[in-house]
Amino acid sequence: MIEPMNALVTGASSGIGLEITKKLLEMGISVYGVSRTNPGDKLPQENFHFIEADLSNSKDMQDKLIPLSKSIPNINILINSAGVGIFGLHEELDFKELENMMYLNLVTPILITRIFLRKMKKIKGTIINISSMTSKKSSPLASAYSATKAGLSKFGESLFEEGRKSGLRVINIHPDITKTNFYNNSWFKEEDNPLAYLFSEDISKLLPALLNSREGVVISDITIQPQLHRIHRKGKTDPNKGE
Repeated sequence: MIEPMNALVTGASSGIGLEITKKLLEMGISVYGVSRTNPGDKLPQENFHFIEADLSNSKDMQDKLIPLSKSIPNINILINSAGVGIFGLHEELDFKELENMMYLNLVTPILITRIFLRKMKKIKGTIINISSMTSKKSSPLASAYSATKAGLSKFGESLFEEGRKSGLRVINIHPDITKTNFYNNSWFKEEDNPLAYLFSEDISKLLPALLNSREGVVISDITIQPQLHRIHRKGKTDPNKGE
């Protein structure tokens, strides 16, 4: 008898995390979605289990996820998708927002992985980190954000080396600019041309190939970009150009 597959997805209520959750459900995988807001009717309720948690709060995260790790037999797939971005001249960033971003983008996935890792090694599980193209290059006006994503990518690379003998797979996905609400509060937006941005579905469509590769094959690193590289200023002033 084949045991049912279970996945845990952070940031499951919107953006890339939401589309990843939809794709996993389409694949017949039960999903435990962790976020502060319930996606509600955005997702079919069959095989979807919502866990309300503030992932920037260590105590809340542990209170919700440690019992989960003990109550269900296996988490076969862990997808660290939750994240936030603040952009601009580094000396002008709000201290509290900066601290929150650093925690959510880097500390949170490291701690969540810690909770589930021992069992995942035993069942040859898969961990997928949603990193960013910014982690691979110098990113003015996104120096702190790119640092958090570079840290996440390096964590994934090192964790794979640490756990590969057990059969653990760790995959880093590096999307470029994606059409979501992620950039709502930034000074820039994607160009109104589908060739200049990704859709969240472009990332979620990678999952069947990543998860169904034969045993012994690990696609450990993916970079996905739009054909064009164009962004536009919004109403706010470009902080790199001043008034």
